[in-house]
Amino acid sequence: MSIQFRNNVRCHGDGPATIMFVHGYGCDQQMWRFIYPSFLGRYRVVLMDLTGSGGSDLSAYDRDKYSTLHGHAEDVLDVIDLYAKAPVVFVGHSVSAMIGMLASIMSPEKFRAQIMVGPSASYINDGDYVGGYNPEDIDGLLQLMEIDYDSWVKRMAPVIMGAPRQPLLQQELLTRFEKNDPEITRHFARVTFTADHRADVPQSVVPALILQCSDDLIAPREVGDYLHRHLANSKLAVVDNIGHCPHMSAPSASSDIINDYLLEIGA
Repeated sequence: MSIQFRNNVRCHGDGPATIMFVHGYGCDQQMWRFIYPSFLGRYRVVLMDLTGSGGSDLSAYDRDKYSTLHGHAEDVLDVIDLYAKAPVVFVGHSVSAMIGMLASIMSPEKFRAQIMVGPSASYINDGDYVGGYNPEDIDGLLQLMEIDYDSWVKRMAPVIMGAPRQPLLQQELLTRFEKNDPEITRHFARVTFTADHRADVPQSVVPALILQCSDDLIAPREVGDYLHRHLANSKLAVVDNIGHCPHMSAPSASSDIINDYLLEIGA
């Protein structure tokens, strides 16, 4: 199977280094359209859709392979091997921040830096760890997806996007969720929201920028603080923004922070 077809890979520019953008849960590569053009010229820009999302080959979604985020991490490495000039700067939103981290643990030599936008090592509160949700909250959300997917979409899309003053962005995310394959989306939701990668965090040695919103109901500030404490060679930056998608609702501020970080590390 063609990896380009499987992951709907799109490449732009021909700079001396590669920057790769991978979207979050329920989204696709179009979510980066406000960000990636500012990197053209200096970088080769690689965009992809996670298998089962966006314009990817839905028939390639194997429930066994993608029963953990490691399956998607393997796909990321496949795309890097074929389309990137390694080592790459990897920009991952939400669940893809963890996917990128796992890929960097598998093959650290292929990564120059990882930009983690709204990451979470685990969404579930556990003792002193604040993930944002109690186990029964996650169970309730997953049960609602099974019973009434449309209601789940209408409930969660505004929460994930935030941006209360930008209703068109909320509507865009709602529309994207509605277009997703419900069965794949349900499966990926369970994998995403029940995953716990706290034990993996200390294994990642690639320089990291943790980019968080000041007000994010999906990945609260405590999550970013936790990652910053446990992720070697990391920097934490906070965007003054409501929601979980600063690359859409605060693209200029997000781009500036990413650019400053890349200059700082010489990438």
